[in-house]
Amino acid sequence: MIKIDELVFIHQISAPCHLAILAESVGLKTRVVSQISELSVDKDDHSFCLVPQRGMALDNKGIPLVASRLIAQFPVALYQVDQDRLEAEAALLLGIKGLLFADQGMDSLLTGLKKMLAGELWYDSSLISRVFSQLIKRFDGDKEGVQDTAVMLQMLTSRERTVINLVSSGARNKEIAHSLCISEHTVKAHISSIFRKTQSRNRVELLRWAQTYQSHFRLCS
Repeated sequence: MIKIDELVFIHQISAPCHLAILAESVGLKTRVVSQISELSVDKDDHSFCLVPQRGMALDNKGIPLVASRLIAQFPVALYQVDQDRLEAEAALLLGIKGLLFADQGMDSLLTGLKKMLAGELWYDSSLISRVFSQLIKRFDGDKEGVQDTAVMLQMLTSRERTVINLVSSGARNKEIAHSLCISEHTVKAHISSIFRKTQSRNRVELLRWAQTYQSHFRLCS
């Protein structure tokens, strides 16, 4: 876990930043800046940035554009968040560490700050569970796709792999037959078998299949 030396609040209005005052009252080191240009990556590399949702330019998910810019350099959380103006799932997937809502009490705000400084995410537990489940399903789907492709490759004979390489190079049936010293009829039989094993309907689909998977599985003769 990265050591956090300071909470940096982005605050662009003339009124005091009440959350910064609250954090400071319990011994947390804070700093308030009005522009991100006041941050220095070298100087502030152990800072935790808090960006308000209210009063900021937002993307179509309700996430402040400033937060999206800062997130590559600092841990970032949002405060003064209006629940009905933000897609919390999008914020979580973007890498925002937590959300501090405008209608939360002081105790809850401080708890959220301390949890995030300790390296925890500060989101509704049901949201975290839902997003985690979605990511697991996506991972399992990708894994199944790789496994299916591996099975396809295991089904291909050495000669069929050579034919795929020749087809990928642009060779026609007659050229493949000459290269392998076999008849065109045998080439057609190989290609028919390849179509079946790779679930391709024609040469175009076979080329797409080969282009997609040759970088992961070497089709050698």
